[in-house]
Amino acid sequence: MKVLMVITSHDQLGNTGRKTGFWLEELAAPYFVFKDSGAEITLASPKGGRPPLDPKSNEPEFRTDLTLRFEKDAVAEAQLDKTVRLNSVRQEDFDTVFYPGGHGAMWDLAEDKDSVKLIESFLAAGKTIAVVCHSTGALRHVKTPEGKPLVQGREVTGFTNGEEEDVGLTKVVPFLVEDEMLKLGAVFSKTANWGIHVVSDGLLITGQNPHSSGPAAQTLLAALKQKGKSAA
Repeated sequence: MKVLMVITSHDQLGNTGRKTGFWLEELAAPYFVFKDSGAEITLASPKGGRPPLDPKSNEPEFRTDLTLRFEKDAVAEAQLDKTVRLNSVRQEDFDTVFYPGGHGAMWDLAEDKDSVKLIESFLAAGKTIAVVCHSTGALRHVKTPEGKPLVQGREVTGFTNGEEEDVGLTKVVPFLVEDEMLKLGAVFSKTANWGIHVVSDGLLITGQNPHSSGPAAQTLLAALKQKGKSAA
């Protein structure tokens, strides 16, 4: 099984002067779900090379056994050091794509035309995909073959207004994930702030927050295995 993981290249937290990027747990937890299942993983980002880590996600309170394992894993670190450019990857080469979040995704992946085309091509090929947390924002310009917003009428989750308020960035982010999804006609599903919550609707799997990233990857893996059985 070949899994593509798409990571943000954006490192500026609006005009606060603070750094952002991808959230370590949201890369590490899914990475090992895939790796431990024997999948071949490719990491990509809009700019290629080493993507920026949100420094906050590596503070002691946010470290987990899996983030520590990632940092000690020479292969994982080498892959992170040399992510391939997003415009060079093709849906045909992978079984699925997973988008870890982090605030950076709100600025680049949400607007990136290569990312939009990539997601559309996976869905057009009938492949299940997953996005978590702020990367649900990467769906905002994705359309169905009929030209409607992909999320219109679908059940999705992502970083909630309440969670954004908790981290004090409501006025900093370019848009709020929950509000944007509702505006596009999605059925936004959520649990209590920071609770684990994963939603599946057709070929789209979404996770609410960092703690939901590992479970979202497990849900994706289960869907791919099920599909493999049906095809066999």
